[in-house]
Amino acid sequence: MRIVRFIDERGNVCFGNDPDPELATAYLMVGSLDPNDRNPTHERVKIVKLLAPFEPRAIMCIGQNYHEHAREMGAPIPQRPVLFMKNIASVSHPHDPIVIPRCSHGPEVDYEGELAVVIGRPARDVPVQNALDHVLGYTVGNDVSARWWQKKGAGGQFVRGKSFDTFCPLGPVLVSPDELTDPQSLRITTTLNGQVMQDAPTADMIFPVAELIAELSRDMTLLTGTVIMTGTPPGVGAGRDPQVFLKPGDTVTCAIDRIGALTNSVIDYETTDGVVT
Repeated sequence: MRIVRFIDERGNVCFGNDPDPELATAYLMVGSLDPNDRNPTHERVKIVKLLAPFEPRAIMCIGQNYHEHAREMGAPIPQRPVLFMKNIASVSHPHDPIVIPRCSHGPEVDYEGELAVVIGRPARDVPVQNALDHVLGYTVGNDVSARWWQKKGAGGQFVRGKSFDTFCPLGPVLVSPDELTDPQSLRITTTLNGQVMQDAPTADMIFPVAELIAELSRDMTLLTGTVIMTGTPPGVGAGRDPQVFLKPGDTVTCAIDRIGALTNSVIDYETTDGVVT
């Protein structure tokens, strides 16, 4: 099932399935994302604004989880998943702008296209062979990163540089596991102003999705609604020579086959009048 969350013509926030991007419609769903409370209808309704397909309860992120990305950054292959968090207030919607923070230290804001995994029921001490049973669905994420704040501005901790408002676009759809059975058989691409910057298979992950869920759930409960950002492939702006960082006027699209494309423009903080939604 392909699920969207959106605002309809009456201003209601709704869930729908089988979205039609050309007609901007979807079949209305009654209930919630819980498969036991998910009731598709035969009523096709208008999508006025597409939203992130869910509201995360927590955002857990994995760094350096692609062999080639670790190499481009000059980092050793990690022996365990490199874990950090993003503030849930950083979530933004498809087509909403990524805002360059007012406190940026020069050009530093980077794109990171990623496969995002949503936990559908609590997971604790889950064995690898059962880990994917806890997945509600998959979507596309962009782990937008302010590199100075990530590396120097927060005492060596990543959270600050990863958590500015608008720094976690998600969408456009949530694809259920019955439709996407193997998360390691996908391909991620990121384009910046039409130029391909990232293009890699999820098979290059150092820690596959099932291993990530099993490892993260050791003595630590992953609550329903937790999203795991599974790491980015090579081609990030900070790893290029010369480096390439996002600037106002840019358009960045992160796409994963069998899921869809997540597109966001880039604007400067000053153009928001201090209001970021």
